[in-house]
Amino acid sequence: MKRYDLIVVGAGPAGMSAAIEAAKHGVHVVVFDENARPGGQLFKQIHKFFGSKEHRAKIRGFVIGQELLDEADKLGVDVRLNSTVIGLYQDKEVVVQRNGEVEHYKGDSIVVATGAAENMVTFEGWTLPGVIGAGAAQTMMNLHGVRPGERVLMLGTGNVGLVVSYQLKQAGCDVVALGDAAPRVGGYGVHAAKVARTGVPFYLGHTIKRAEGTDHVTGAVIAQLDEHFQFIPGTEKHFDVDTICVAVGLSPMSQLFKMDGCKVVDDRKKGGQVPVVDDLGQTSIPGIFAAGDVSGIEEASSAMIEGRIAGLSAASFLGYIDKPELDEGVGSNEAALDGLRQGMFAPKNRGKKIENTEEGIPVSTSLLEHGFVADDEIERFPGVTHRQGIHPVIECTQNIPCNPCQDVCPKHCIKVGDHITALPQLEPDAQCIGCGLCVASCPGQAIFLLDETDVPGYADVSLPYEFLPLPTKGQRGVALGRDGKPVCEAEVVSVKRTKAFDHTAVVTMRVPADMAMRARFFKATDDVQAPAAPAAKA
Repeated sequence: MKRYDLIVVGAGPAGMSAAIEAAKHGVHVVVFDENARPGGQLFKQIHKFFGSKEHRAKIRGFVIGQELLDEADKLGVDVRLNSTVIGLYQDKEVVVQRNGEVEHYKGDSIVVATGAAENMVTFEGWTLPGVIGAGAAQTMMNLHGVRPGERVLMLGTGNVGLVVSYQLKQAGCDVVALGDAAPRVGGYGVHAAKVARTGVPFYLGHTIKRAEGTDHVTGAVIAQLDEHFQFIPGTEKHFDVDTICVAVGLSPMSQLFKMDGCKVVDDRKKGGQVPVVDDLGQTSIPGIFAAGDVSGIEEASSAMIEGRIAGLSAASFLGYIDKPELDEGVGSNEAALDGLRQGMFAPKNRGKKIENTEEGIPVSTSLLEHGFVADDEIERFPGVTHRQGIHPVIECTQNIPCNPCQDVCPKHCIKVGDHITALPQLEPDAQCIGCGLCVASCPGQAIFLLDETDVPGYADVSLPYEFLPLPTKGQRGVALGRDGKPVCEAEVVSVKRTKAFDHTAVVTMRVPADMAMRARFFKATDDVQAPAAPAAKA
């Protein structure tokens, strides 16, 4: 039986971060993962991360994953793939199924970072081929290059449902609608807004009633729910789809802790059954630590920080670092973690109905109920301003821990301040040069550039664009509003792509001046019917 200083179960963001942090201090580490490649969810996450520089903000998930793998390799971490941990027993014995054989290992310490599994809901026809989890759809698209279907109904408007809906559209799928039994959008408003402005409708307070088809999905029916979550007769809506994507939450995969006798509790706010841990991530059994979603569902950024804390704690438990070094390392990581756990979506606010932003501004009712900020609501937010010449319009309306816009602007036009969840606003004396870095770097795609001075009677609107094929200069089409409906004709006057934009194009379209504050997405005329011209006056 081979022995290691530290055995890490799971090669996702938390597990790899724990292994790296421990290896930095000389700990002999092995990582076991059941998958064919390490990195966990990171390699499915093609979107840019929120947070600040210390959280790897505005970097795409798969890039972060590769950085972790490279760092682990340089430190000599032993990563063993296609290795399923099937048991965790007394005295820190780990049983692994690998290459058709069962192997036994001993660890002087163990970090369990097994992540979480997708939840599922049952409904008539839910076992038909074509009903899949959102994570499975993401794996098919982003790891294997396979479209899950042609026409998709998404069930769930948490961050997973919103992000995967957007990525389905990037893959060329037609997302016909998003439904959710809850009366409000559950994820970040900026994620909802970037889906809504592409024309996808939201049905809040609705859930799926049945899937149609015999040997595969051919359609879906949703219906509205009453206050007792019962279907309201006569509210059924039918969609012709070949795929039903389910994004109704995650549950921690905490089974290994139960096998070893670690204390486990049922905590709904953390997603289900989780191990009881102290501030260092240590369970009720000394030397066994938990990190990432297995100890409570959060974002990948939080999982990586928890992993680093667990890795430091394991190194301290094994005697590789002293208490002052432990305290210093844990303190800096806890500060970074605390930054991510602020704002409207902080763990302490789960289940609460937030009526106002931290600045005292009423939240957008339309955003919560329909997925987009209404035209008569947008002006109340501090990033939405009117100026002469080119200037950013920041449609960030919720307190989310994120500040890349402040860091990336070469002219320091945008201010978030020291409090990372503050709504961005424009510095009064700064002069925008129209470089587009803020537009391309915003993880929520919530920044636009407006210029109303170039051509009389018209305005140029620059927006983030991440779909293929890209529009081309001179191409005509229509501008869509925040609700995804056509508002006016538009012509593409510029398409910018640079290395600094990191695969986000900045498309500039010319629209009538009175549409500058409404036009937020470009569609080729072939894709959508242009709005009718106004009737001539008598």
